[in-house]
Amino acid sequence: MALWGGRFSSATSDDVTKYSESISFDKRLYKHDIMGSKAHVKMLAAQGIIPAETADAIRAELDKIQKRIETGDFSYDITMEDIHMHIESALIEVLGAEGARVHSARSRNDQVALDIRLYLRDQVDELIAGVRHFQRALVLQADANKDVILPGFTHLQHAQVVVFAHHLLAYVEMLDRDAERLADCRKRLNVCPLGSGALAGSTLPINREMVAEELNFSRCTRNSMDAVADRDFAIELVSALAIFAMHTSRLSEDLILWCSQEFNFVELDDAFCTGSSLMPQKKNPDVCELTRGKTARVYGALTALLTMCKGLPLTYNRDLQEDKLAIFDALDTVQMILKVYPPMIETMVLRKENMRAAASDPALMATDLAEKLVELGVPFRTAHHRVGSFVKYCKEKGKALDEVTLAEMQETIPEATAEFLTLFDPEESVAKRNITGGTGFAQVEKQLEFWKKNLD
Repeated sequence: MALWGGRFSSATSDDVTKYSESISFDKRLYKHDIMGSKAHVKMLAAQGIIPAETADAIRAELDKIQKRIETGDFSYDITMEDIHMHIESALIEVLGAEGARVHSARSRNDQVALDIRLYLRDQVDELIAGVRHFQRALVLQADANKDVILPGFTHLQHAQVVVFAHHLLAYVEMLDRDAERLADCRKRLNVCPLGSGALAGSTLPINREMVAEELNFSRCTRNSMDAVADRDFAIELVSALAIFAMHTSRLSEDLILWCSQEFNFVELDDAFCTGSSLMPQKKNPDVCELTRGKTARVYGALTALLTMCKGLPLTYNRDLQEDKLAIFDALDTVQMILKVYPPMIETMVLRKENMRAAASDPALMATDLAEKLVELGVPFRTAHHRVGSFVKYCKEKGKALDEVTLAEMQETIPEATAEFLTLFDPEESVAKRNITGGTGFAQVEKQLEFWKKNLD
């Protein structure tokens, strides 16, 4: 009979048992469930609620159960529903009635709220470390190619010349905010809910602060109903994961474009690509494409969690069992991204000559002409119009911007001098953008030094 079956006169149907079990996915919480139980019984003994020798026996047996789980010597049965019931049943099987004391002054409601917070706290620490490793890979590749230039794009059209390292460092900045969001989320999930019971706390003289300190929580939850009812900390985490996935999806799109024959800016290592079952010549950037697709799964997890919680009355409802499927899938997806992307970025080969050729289009320096006019006192809108007319003139004549004579340029830009004809060097164009946050070589060097120092 189930541990909660005292008031029932018949067994749960087989179909309902299959429908309601969660052991198939929540068994990954075993370590954190055992950690919480050990802290709980230590407190129960300290408060005189259970004998000290019982607490010692429970803690010792919990260690044995953890070892059995980790060595594969532990069987699962869907009739015991979840990991909490499995571990408690295993205790009772060995210790009898003394093992049953483990559940004094707690409910599965506050127990699962504790387990998921402990689990997510560990996951966040791993995620932040993974994001930092990802950043270091981008910085390493950027530092090795800090003199390489290529076109920057707006609307997927050639816009202005930028430094390749500057482009990669844009993603380093995005990932830094991702890490900050994760760290900030950790503060809100690092609160101990154990002792809240089913919803109203306990009549037993428990010491919640002792458990919180034992488990390295910053404090206890202040409201027992909130503690068991809400999953906003998990929603916040998955939201941060969705933003991270969005950033990696955008990076993936850049890489997919750069790998295409039309761009041919980079080549990914064979270890991160696959071929075609029909076309022998193909080398497909599948990791990047899969990341675009898997980003949708992370978004789906966030939507599932928000939708699941939006209509729940206080306090605990069984709907919340479904939170773990969404949380685990989002975590697993992001953890895989963090495993494959750093080595893929580090082993990426640049086609520098193709980047330089694309960056040599003199049209990319049109803004430089307009800003030169501004230096001479021409209002920017006037300057913009005159350079636009110059671009139109060159297009009509079938000439590149740097193929005209000074006299031809002066037909549309009367203020032009011989110096204007020298403004079409892409390296010079980049170098002049020596302002904080700009793509100038000197500024990119400063950015690289900042990140190498801060990610060390």
